[in-house]
Parts: sequence; structure tokens; C-alpha cells
Amino acid sequence: MFGEGRIGAALMFVGEQPGDSEDIAGKAFVDPASRILDLALAEARIACDRAYVTNAVKHFKFIRRGKIRLHQKPDTAKIKACHQWLAREREILRPALVIAMGATAVRAVFDKVMPIGRSRSRVVDLDAATKGPITIHPSFLLRMEEEDKQREFALFVRDLRLARPFATHSAA
Repeated sequence: MFGEGRIGAALMFVGEQPGDSEDIAGKAFVDPASRILDLALAEARIACDRAYVTNAVKHFKFIRRGKIRLHQKPDTAKIKACHQWLAREREILRPALVIAMGATAVRAVFDKVMPIGRSRSRVVDLDAATKGPITIHPSFLLRMEEEDKQREFALFVRDLRLARPFATHSAA
């Protein structure tokens, strides 16, 4: 499953992989985590039409428990197998900023493991024309205790605000 957004979008948000909702809908970022991303983008004052959203791994990996399909973290082989498609999306879009959300996205975008806690909130060079910050995946907030959610959401918004100066760039 490929991402969605405008060709020439200045910002490319890369998540982990489609979840059950996305797999059923055939669209990226239509689950509860996508609603968190939308709220955070609004709070960071970033227009969704300036962004393209996609996933590092293009298919839903799961195990079946009765009628329920439980998400399984993609392994290195799956990340590498799907890298060509993520690279092609980047080539077509030519975004100014590729925001890696979560460990799988970080591994796919940067081609190495990088700890999110120590690497987030910084904008680093991916190549001569593209920068790449690291942040959490919005689904991380869904798994947090209530007392920690507000603080972590504020940090997520802070990370997304790094994208604002890049949001005016357009390759198209």
C-alpha cells in the first residue's frame, strides 16, 4: 500500500506499516493513530495538504487470533524488501523534509537503527536536498498511561513544529 498526498508535497511523513484499518480501507493513516497525527499537525499549524503520508513497510503483517488480526512488528527483511518502494516515493515527491515516525520508519529512512529518545527533535541531512527529523509514531501515544499522554503529545507537537519552515517548499 502506497501513501497518500500531493505530488510535490514539501513534507513526507513515514510511519511503520499499514494496520488492520488501513489494510481493510486500502489507504494509509486512517486509524486512531492518524487522528492523533491530524490533531498534532493542527496544533503545530501545519496544513495537511502540504504533506504526504506513507509507511516504511507497504503491507500489513499480522497473526490471526480468531477473527482478530494482531499487528506484528516488521522484521529487517521486510523493511529492506519495501525500501525500494519508499525510495521511489521519495524520488517522485522530492520532499524537503522526510519525518520518520517510530523505530521502523527510522530504520527505513536512515538505513540504520537509531534510538528515538536520543535522536528526536533534531533535523539532520538525509542528502543534499532533503532533511530528516525523527519522532515517535503517533500510535505510541495510544499505548501510554493517561497521565503521560499530554506531556508526550506536547513533545510530539514540538517535534512536528520542526517541519513548519519546510512546509512552504514545493517541488511541483
